[in-house]
Amino acid sequence: MNTKRVSGGFHAADHDHDVCTGDLVARAERVCARRGSRLTGLRRKVLIAVARSHEAAGAYDIIERLAASGPRPAPMSVYRALDFLASHGLVHKIESRNAFVACSHGQHEGEAVLLVCDGCGAVAEFEAAASMAALADAARGTGFRPRRTVVELLGRCLGCAGAEG
Repeated sequence: MNTKRVSGGFHAADHDHDVCTGDLVARAERVCARRGSRLTGLRRKVLIAVARSHEAAGAYDIIERLAASGPRPAPMSVYRALDFLASHGLVHKIESRNAFVACSHGQHEGEAVLLVCDGCGAVAEFEAAASMAALADAARGTGFRPRRTVVELLGRCLGCAGAEG
């Protein structure tokens, strides 16, 4: 099974999503058990729907994915599931797209920097703890109290940049 990444943290075209989806669900079960929370059926289904690709998916995209194999969930239920998954570090919200992507770095504790490709829509993440700490320190130095940090870099992945010539 292919779980390799190409340069820059983006997954290879022949990447096997079943492997990373299985790993993500197993991690979700461990996180929920550790925190004393429940990975309900809907939360699990939403997590799997988000993890189907490494492209950002909006709530209504997720609803359509779920409706393809069962009853159409209510939008509010999906939003609540996404909020739960984000609060447990299992998905990231792409603020610039109002969409979500599965967290592919289960080992990081802080927030990730997200690389969002304008060409293919793929999203990669990397941890930048020192940069995040510097941003938070600078903000606090002005008297601002950060609640959450979101860093998104928009541009082209290696594949899309190469296709442009």
